[in-house]
Amino acid sequence: MAVVLIASFLAPFMLSALNVALPEIGKEFSLSAVALSWVVTANILSAAVFLMPAGRLADMRGRRKIFFYGMIIFTAGTLLAAIANSAAVLILARIVNGLGAAMLFSTGMAIIVSIVPPAEKGRALGWNVAAVYLGLSLGPVAGGLISHALGWRWIFVLATILGTAITLVMIRHLKAEPLDSSHARFDIVGSILFGIALASLLGGCSILPRVSGAALLAVGAASLIFFLRWELQCRAPIFNLAVFRTNPVFMYSNAAALINYAATAATSFLLSLYLEYVRGFSAKHTGLILIAQPLIMAVFSPLTGRLSDAVDPGKIASIGMAISAAGLLAFGFLGAQTPVWFIVAGLSVLGFGFALFSSPNTNAVLSSVSRHHLGAASSTLSTMRVTGQMASMAIVTLIEALVLGSTQLGPQNSHLYVHCLRISFLIFFVLCALGIFASAVRGKIPAAPAPENRRP
Repeated sequence: MAVVLIASFLAPFMLSALNVALPEIGKEFSLSAVALSWVVTANILSAAVFLMPAGRLADMRGRRKIFFYGMIIFTAGTLLAAIANSAAVLILARIVNGLGAAMLFSTGMAIIVSIVPPAEKGRALGWNVAAVYLGLSLGPVAGGLISHALGWRWIFVLATILGTAITLVMIRHLKAEPLDSSHARFDIVGSILFGIALASLLGGCSILPRVSGAALLAVGAASLIFFLRWELQCRAPIFNLAVFRTNPVFMYSNAAALINYAATAATSFLLSLYLEYVRGFSAKHTGLILIAQPLIMAVFSPLTGRLSDAVDPGKIASIGMAISAAGLLAFGFLGAQTPVWFIVAGLSVLGFGFALFSSPNTNAVLSSVSRHHLGAASSTLSTMRVTGQMASMAIVTLIEALVLGSTQLGPQNSHLYVHCLRISFLIFFVLCALGIFASAVRGKIPAAPAPENRRP
């Protein structure tokens, strides 16, 4: 449990710490706003592409083995980022980071659920969510301080040291579990089609309105159609569409997660650039402002996770989605002189809404399947989360490409960035409002797990 929680802390810690250091990276490598967004997007896209294949491999080879190798790959990518001498190498390192993160995310929740009593499932998941948001909370402050004092590369250096320490602990304490021989097939074709679809769709969004952008979007859409058709007839699909047809709780809970992350994931990216480029705050002060949202999440997630063991988690998650929508709407009215207290208040509202949503929604997903399918359910939910994050960044990248083009962000065009920010948050508000419906119609979630889940 401790190993999984520490690993759950590390990836979001580095992501949120890096958000604060993005302006410094942009200056060193002379990157435009669109190119700078790829430092974040490459990591998210890589994780989205590899999550479902990693979940399938975990069912075949063992969740704890995949988790272990995921930490090794994640740490290697972090080290590569620390010594990157160009933007291309840095983006490559972030892709490696994403592969390792996919292996961690697709197995972590399943490992936790498999080692706790069924009645404690929501509470344990709440602690896991709290670890994620503790990383997000400390990241902006630590990233701002590290970047200000030592430079952005030291964020990766310190993360490499922590990742190495966790790996050594895993070697001693993380034992392999018995394997189920029924999971012997791996869907290579489906994995390739899914990767091509995601990469093409996101790449196309980033270079619109050029013809090549439209062509990539067409390739992505076609690949997605072929992927769905293949999965319907594949004997061992990486994405089991039959579960969505026969299990409405599973389907709508995953849909709610996809929409929620699509509406909220780009918040830190947008606000970090706004605070530093438009408002002129240092990386350190930006981190202190951005800490409000993840800090609220870290405080309330264990409580909402425990509450979801006693109360229908779908109801709690729906209330959380509505509160998140209110926070996003408030950010749609940001201007060049918006008071800092208003930004902190909006982040706090958004953080509280997400705390109400995340742990209960995760509990709903994992409570709707048998113990034998926890790995697949965990990787599917993680795929929804990361695909939502990718969609969130794709929306921002598209808006920046249309409004800012390839110009480097600076004081001369800060008013255009404020315009991008307002459009983005209003779109995210509409998405989150639609997510309330998906969360509310999921149906009643079983209060107790099915008998086969009660096996030790």
